Amino acid sequence: MRINEAQLKSIIDELTLDKEQLKEVASALRFDMELALQGRESSMPMLCSYIGMPTGQEKGEFLALDFGGTNLRAELVSLKGDCQYEIVKMVAKPLVTEEYNLINGSASAEKVFDFIADMFGELLEGAENKTYYLGHTFSFPSQQTDIYNARLLVWTKEFAIPGVEGEVVNDLLQAAFDRKGLSNIKVVAVINDTVAELLTAGYQYPDTQIGCIYATGSNNCYMERTADVGRPAAIINMESGSFNKLTPSQWDNKLDEASEKPGRQRLEKMVSGRYMGELLSLTVQHLLNLQEKPEFTAIDMSGIMADTTAVASDAAKVISVKVGALEPGEAAYIRDLTEAIAIRSARIVAACFAGILWHVSGSGKIAQQHIAIDGSVYEHMPHIKENVQKALYEILDEEAGAVTPMLLKDGSGLGAAIAAAVASKNI
Repeated sequence: MRINEAQLKSIIDELTLDKEQLKEVASALRFDMELALQGRESSMPMLCSYIGMPTGQEKGEFLALDFGGTNLRAELVSLKGDCQYEIVKMVAKPLVTEEYNLINGSASAEKVFDFIADMFGELLEGAENKTYYLGHTFSFPSQQTDIYNARLLVWTKEFAIPGVEGEVVNDLLQAAFDRKGLSNIKVVAVINDTVAELLTAGYQYPDTQIGCIYATGSNNCYMERTADVGRPAAIINMESGSFNKLTPSQWDNKLDEASEKPGRQRLEKMVSGRYMGELLSLTVQHLLNLQEKPEFTAIDMSGIMADTTAVASDAAKVISVKVGALEPGEAAYIRDLTEAIAIRSARIVAACFAGILWHVSGSGKIAQQHIAIDGSVYEHMPHIKENVQKALYEILDEEAGAVTPMLLKDGSGLGAAIAAAVASKNI
């Protein structure tokens, strides 16, 4: 067998966080949060969303735009109060097809936002004379100064649409509605996807204080009620993927050095779906002494861990596609390594929750609450949910019983509608 058991154990040990290390991560995250809130240097920007939590009693029909990637969604949402809602109608369209590409340099701001306006024209066909307030989930790096004004700093996710960077995206959207004869649509709010997740959860579960995206990327937000931080009580988009007060393994450092932005997003590179497969690739290359690095993904990891048999024959099929024929026993060892990477991810995410909970509760006890989590890693990857829960108990002891992590899917559209409802109260 090519795998040296002592070497395997050494790698797994390096990727394992014990109870005390988890508490250190949680404490360091809380400390960094509070530095940022005081306006001092921190690895996390802690961005104010300029919106607070809903009451669950918001009522009315509102529009929502989910603009977070190449697939756009326009929704008409009816908020019914008493924590009830209905998605009345939805129009979804891609920005890239075989016929057109609206995300590259050949597109333009006017063309893209007119495309979006046409989607809402289709959505509201027959109801063009009624005034609607619209909330916008826009999941790109932006500088925000109030609930309406968010200026795009830089495109990410392979977007390169000219004429948008440096502009207030809601101004571009409203101008398109006006050009298309849809001035009855009033854009009133812009939020990011993590904030949308928390708004969605808070509307249905009023005790929710923390929202998390745990998918290709990783981020947290929470409701900040402290009065002395120099800004209004509001949801804080932590951009916690940038937290860097962690002790990385040699494999994390190799991944970081080879990444597009070395030194950035250190927490995200240890926990998110985009990077976990890369960590497995690096460690397997070393264990098997391969000339070329295999290309494992988070989906491959899920397939490997789904096989719980002793011989790991199904796992071997997934692994052998990437590395060639395996010797007896190697698949089970690689599965152990895969599990170590996934479990560490879950435990770090739980430590982040603990740090936020400590900050929110201050010197008091942690209140009964839900934590809303959306994302493919949390939803689909084996070992994640139970290890988040287990780690919370290790860090918080009996107080963890007050905390219920829950999967809450597709919060971007509903969250945008709720943002519109909350923002329109001041109009």
